[in-house]
Amino acid sequence: MQILVAKDNRTYLGNDDFELVERKGVGHPDTICDAIAERASSDYSKYCIETFGKPAHHWFDKVMLIGGEADVDYGIGKITKPYKVIFAGKVSYHVGTKRIPVEDILYKSAVCVLEEVLTGFDAKCHLVVVNELVDYQGSGRGTSRYQPSSVEALPSLNNPELVSNDSNLLSAYAPLTTLESLVLLVERFVNGKDFKMRNPDTGWDVKVLGNRFLDHYELLLNMPFLAKDIHSMEEYLQRKQDVYDEITKFISEKFDIKVHLMMNATDRNGRPYLTALGSVADTGDVGVVGRGNRMNGLITPMRPMSIEAPAGKTPIDHTGKIYGVVANEIVYEVYKAIKMPVEVYIFTAKESRLNNPDRVIVKVINFTDEEREKKIIEQIVKEQFDNIGHVSEKIIYDRIVMW
Repeated sequence: MQILVAKDNRTYLGNDDFELVERKGVGHPDTICDAIAERASSDYSKYCIETFGKPAHHWFDKVMLIGGEADVDYGIGKITKPYKVIFAGKVSYHVGTKRIPVEDILYKSAVCVLEEVLTGFDAKCHLVVVNELVDYQGSGRGTSRYQPSSVEALPSLNNPELVSNDSNLLSAYAPLTTLESLVLLVERFVNGKDFKMRNPDTGWDVKVLGNRFLDHYELLLNMPFLAKDIHSMEEYLQRKQDVYDEITKFISEKFDIKVHLMMNATDRNGRPYLTALGSVADTGDVGVVGRGNRMNGLITPMRPMSIEAPAGKTPIDHTGKIYGVVANEIVYEVYKAIKMPVEVYIFTAKESRLNNPDRVIVKVINFTDEEREKKIIEQIVKEQFDNIGHVSEKIIYDRIVMW
């Protein structure tokens, strides 16, 4: 493993004149797909470990959600055509002669996620799951790793001999700017348990876009209301004002900045933002894994940003997923140690050992004591990869959020 530590002469983004950030909330169709894919991967892995002692290979990272159809009007919010969740990718259906209940795992994973991010969701009426997963032999392989002949053919977690099953580029950075923290925390606030208890007529398909010019902060927040609970435009506008006031109060308590907040921009054309269950997927919108938030929960076009879609990928040996987690842990450990803005990049080729990627690059803005800091950084990087075997277990059992 080559570790390169370099000085970055750019200014920290938070000190630049202009900045843009976005987050797609937990009820956005793209985020729903990420969550379903990762829940299915975790549940499938746990089933295999509990049954065979080892996980089986799988790729659930091509989940698509095709929204349903709904009757939506003041006082009316009813799904008339169900959501469709399509799983595509690869999976092991059997280990030897023992069949894995793949369809059951997929269905339950989709239900668990949709029940968490929709209000009034009824799986029997509102969901169809389509399984397009295959177990075909991979490129360049003598036998299919998706058709294991026995338990002995399965990979072991914490195996130092495991190698990357793909070539990948990953990145991470720390700390978040004020605007990035603002966007992230506002979405978590309005989709949080306490807020939803106080405002049960609000939906989960929240999108937050932030921009800053110098010290002028602006947020655009789109959040639906449940149509069955809103009976007129006047009631909608009043409820929107109530929620607006609560959000601005939260911002003023958490941030020592002035923020101009715009909510539900479609109102300018006289159209209230109403849905049946709380997501635009109620009326046919489509979601796909990997089109939304990056691993730190944000979409940051002005930052280094890998386009890797980790949700649903195998936690056994896919470095696009495993190293994404590691990159974020490295960057925050380094930032905590040296208190300077940091970026981390990891490059690895297929078949490189998991604990020995080809190259790790750490860029630091404004080194102060370069030799001392380089030693600290190199030690942190080495420790993270020495413990790489535990990352897969954390992904499977701790449900690390990747969106």
